[in-house]
Amino acid sequence: MQPALPRRTKTGNAMPSTSKAVSHLSPNAHMLGQQGSAQALNTPVLVLDLDAFDRNLERMMDHCKASGLGLRPHAKTHKSVEIARRQMDAGAVGVCVAKLGEAEVMGEGGIESVLITSPVVKEDGIRRLMELNGRISDLMVTIDSLANAQALARASSPEQGGARHLKVIVDLDVGLHRTGIAPGEGAAELAEFVAASPGLKFSGLQAYAGHLMHVEDYAERREKSLDAMKQLGDMRDMLRERNISCDILTGGGTGSWDIDPDAGVLTDLQAGSYLFMDTEYNAVAQKDGPEQAFETSLTIQTTVVSANTPGIATTDAGIKSMATDQKAFAIASGAPDGTAYFLFGDEQGGLAFPDADTGLAPGSVLNLETPHCDPTVNLYDCYHVVKDGTLVDIWPVSTRGRSA
Repeated sequence: MQPALPRRTKTGNAMPSTSKAVSHLSPNAHMLGQQGSAQALNTPVLVLDLDAFDRNLERMMDHCKASGLGLRPHAKTHKSVEIARRQMDAGAVGVCVAKLGEAEVMGEGGIESVLITSPVVKEDGIRRLMELNGRISDLMVTIDSLANAQALARASSPEQGGARHLKVIVDLDVGLHRTGIAPGEGAAELAEFVAASPGLKFSGLQAYAGHLMHVEDYAERREKSLDAMKQLGDMRDMLRERNISCDILTGGGTGSWDIDPDAGVLTDLQAGSYLFMDTEYNAVAQKDGPEQAFETSLTIQTTVVSANTPGIATTDAGIKSMATDQKAFAIASGAPDGTAYFLFGDEQGGLAFPDADTGLAPGSVLNLETPHCDPTVNLYDCYHVVKDGTLVDIWPVSTRGRSA
């Protein structure tokens, strides 16, 4: 059973959660609603600035509406039923997840439109997939092989008593080589098989160029991203020539949010990290100029616990508190200019000050950008939601541990 979620006011704003389930998630639950409590939190914790979060949500939704796109945000970033609900309330057409377990939790939480962006291939996983398809109204799954399509067709056949068709999206490999089938004849034959299978419904194509999301130079990223979109468009046209329609053409991400719509191919955008931003995405240039379109709403709050050596101090957020593919750690607030953050072990982080006369005393609080937001979120049980310096809510990381 999932922890209780925040109650809503008539205006849609969340009210503080006081359930035992939320209290169990965080030792900070007793601080809910206390003025200035954001700086008093037991750390390390994930802190979500509600105002910045709401502005990011609105900015992306407005962008998609202006571009004639649906927003199908990737919930692998936030792993939260509460956040998925807020995205749907704002106008998203559905959410994406990476794993079947995440889809099950989203379904249990009342999210009815879920796209699983990676193939489900194990026999028991397919059984669970079919059960979930009977419980929510708009489940979709991606495939990239005939063997997987055949297994899904057998499981969803009328003889197996399927209550509704399973919607299938063919995943295209547009250069990442992680999942997906190369555009061309093989992909067309796969779509034809799905379209001809009684228990399946061919719903469209997916193309995610994940290898391009962090290309720092905007011109290079734009050129390569538009090429990926061209591959998707060409595949759509090939299927149309075979009288197979593609209702959904889904893909893109936070690194190409302001590029992919220009191709005029996508029906919906899968951006996920835009809600939070992180050090990796903040390093990516965009066409609007040097100022990022989206704010850093999610941070890791940490506290100085020791400061006996001149020029350095120790905090309580180390390797276990953040996930990173890089070695860059950006301090969002709370430290003197020129201070560098480094990992000091499993449980501790370090602060290297610009000189021996600069420092922070034990008990000082600072906030770090998440180096890579998606896997960092997966390390925590909950978000501590703050507004104007006060802890106003606690949201569970609902799908933590549901990677299978």
